[in-house]
Amino acid sequence: MAEIVDLGAYGKDFITNPYPYYAKLRAQGPVHRVRVPYGQEAWLVVGHQAVRAALSDARLNKNWRNAGLQSDPGEESPLFTNMLDSDPPQHTRLRKLVAKEFTPRRVEALRPRVQQITDELLETMLAAPEGRADLVEALAFPLPMTVICELLGVPAMDRAAFRAWSNEIITPTGEQSAQEAVVAMSGYLVDLIESKRNAPGDGLLSALIRTSDEDGDQLSRDELVGTAFLLLVAGHETTVSLLTNGVRALLQHPAQLAALQADFSLLDNAVEEMLRYDGPVTTATWRFTGEPVEIGGTVIPAGETVVIALAAASRDQEHFAAADDFDITRDARGHTAFGHGIHFCLGAPLARLEARVAIRSLLERCPDLAMDVDFDDLVWRTGMLIRGTEQLPVRWKS
Repeated sequence: MAEIVDLGAYGKDFITNPYPYYAKLRAQGPVHRVRVPYGQEAWLVVGHQAVRAALSDARLNKNWRNAGLQSDPGEESPLFTNMLDSDPPQHTRLRKLVAKEFTPRRVEALRPRVQQITDELLETMLAAPEGRADLVEALAFPLPMTVICELLGVPAMDRAAFRAWSNEIITPTGEQSAQEAVVAMSGYLVDLIESKRNAPGDGLLSALIRTSDEDGDQLSRDELVGTAFLLLVAGHETTVSLLTNGVRALLQHPAQLAALQADFSLLDNAVEEMLRYDGPVTTATWRFTGEPVEIGGTVIPAGETVVIALAAASRDQEHFAAADDFDITRDARGHTAFGHGIHFCLGAPLARLEARVAIRSLLERCPDLAMDVDFDDLVWRTGMLIRGTEQLPVRWKS
């Protein structure tokens, strides 16, 4: 058995800046036996080529049942009856039923509303008497949360509770509190779906209740709960960190910020570089081996957990020259921020739209935007899934 690398031993530095640690591991090989910070042993994939291969490997199961693993009580919740936690043919079926609601045309139709929400949030932020705000609270969180909740039809009054549950599930503070959040979230969504079934509206959740394919196939109750959970959580958590990490990268690199402010035709490419350089998702959700699988020259036995480091792949020097440099003019194609293969993020077009609208509007309204604390004083979210800071204090000349 391979020697175990204890990621938890790296301490706070690994959460704050995992990239040097990933680089060291990549130099030794693309696949490593590790102990993740909360104790479980797994296989970590870090090289760009190996990451893309692993993300496309049908032998790596997303549903632990398909790998013949023992039941995990926490995974029995209907929240996890969704396409992200499924394998073909179930994944194919679920994604087909949901994808029709996320066509490029439908996403582009959201642009005016995304712009309106952004403008309203910035008006409120700029009214701050001292010209200071936490960008997470002022823009990065409420924008994607409002968009996805409006899209699905979640009442505004419920969003604070939903945020608390989501944060606890994504970055748990304890096993019991995480389980309580799962139960609360599941119960809420069951009630919400039932209310939409009894009184349908124009939102996506009502559409998903009605939707069926040409064979009349529809989502079951548990599938509706799981799909709503996935869309709500993935629909805001990742974009919060995309906006936060992207703005922080610009403020840490004044020349790049100046270049973008001078030429907004660079915006689309700049967003791709933000995704590559410091994307919102550090590792993909876990996969499991139902049989021995060879990745990057290493054979991973059956019944093992595989953690695929998206962030490590996007900083691989063998694929991206000067990969640790933030350069909004580089060709960032091939980054893995949204994954790869059949589980490529369905909401990627919406996240890109929100980022482009929000970042341009912010920089146009606040041309002298600056950090209001030292970068070293930022507090990072824990865990290996979502990468971002709890707050992003900024200031401007009011």
